[in-house]
Amino acid sequence: MFRLQNPQMLHMLEKSLRKCLPESLKVYGTVFHMNQGNPFNLKALVDKWPDFNTVVVRPQEREMTDDFDHYTNTYLIYSKDLKNCQECLGTSDVINWKQHLQIQSSQFSLDEVIQSLAAAKFVGVKRTQCLLYMMPKTARKLVPFLLVNKNLSPESGKPKAINQEMFKRSSLEITNAALVNKFWHFGGNERSQRFIERCIQTFPTTCLLGPEGTPVSWCLMDHTGEMRMGGTLPEYRGQGLASCVSYFHCQVMENLGFPIYMHTDRANIFVQKMSHTLHYIPMPCDWNQWNCIPL
Repeated sequence: MFRLQNPQMLHMLEKSLRKCLPESLKVYGTVFHMNQGNPFNLKALVDKWPDFNTVVVRPQEREMTDDFDHYTNTYLIYSKDLKNCQECLGTSDVINWKQHLQIQSSQFSLDEVIQSLAAAKFVGVKRTQCLLYMMPKTARKLVPFLLVNKNLSPESGKPKAINQEMFKRSSLEITNAALVNKFWHFGGNERSQRFIERCIQTFPTTCLLGPEGTPVSWCLMDHTGEMRMGGTLPEYRGQGLASCVSYFHCQVMENLGFPIYMHTDRANIFVQKMSHTLHYIPMPCDWNQWNCIPL
């Protein structure tokens, strides 16, 4: 596989991936942000150009210095041809299987490929499969065909009103990373906190400050352009704060022209109800993550 370094090529890749939505969403969102300055220093590789079959987006080698940091050692994959994908990844050093790493994709069909490659490399795999949502305005722009004949609203729903005297809209500071990390389902360690700090420094964030002037509910985004790591302090739950934060954060990103999407666990009924209230559009494909650890 070879790297696309020319800005014109990366813009062509973004346009091509847009035609493959929603299955290409994780890679499309990442390439979109690469074309907005590439703040995470990622690189895109393809099997051939311009008629590619497989795309892998990953950090540059100088970023992947910690063999145990799977937050940094993240690969985003989309493929039109699973056989081609297996051949490309199996006969190249695109993926460093000696590290702890994670692979993300909107294609569940990649599971067989990844499991097969991992077995051949003596790597253990834990797969996480979640529901995937796209925000109404993003869906209307990128995948309007999904709204046809499905009685889905092309406009965002509004959350219930909150006490604006008690809760003030703001953004996160890097010093808030420990709080976000504490409540993030995939976090809770030093490496995840470093990743969160980098996201806070790099991308827009939204939070609500409580009576004491500190965050009580928050939302931010990662390097793939996905809304992630949202949370609310336990004592403030059940008041609609998460819905408001998500709604406000979507407004910020929409004003910047960003594609907006998110995932949630199939068991998280609360977030699913919130997504329904805010008219988030459920995708026909899933959010998939494979955590890989050398045996």
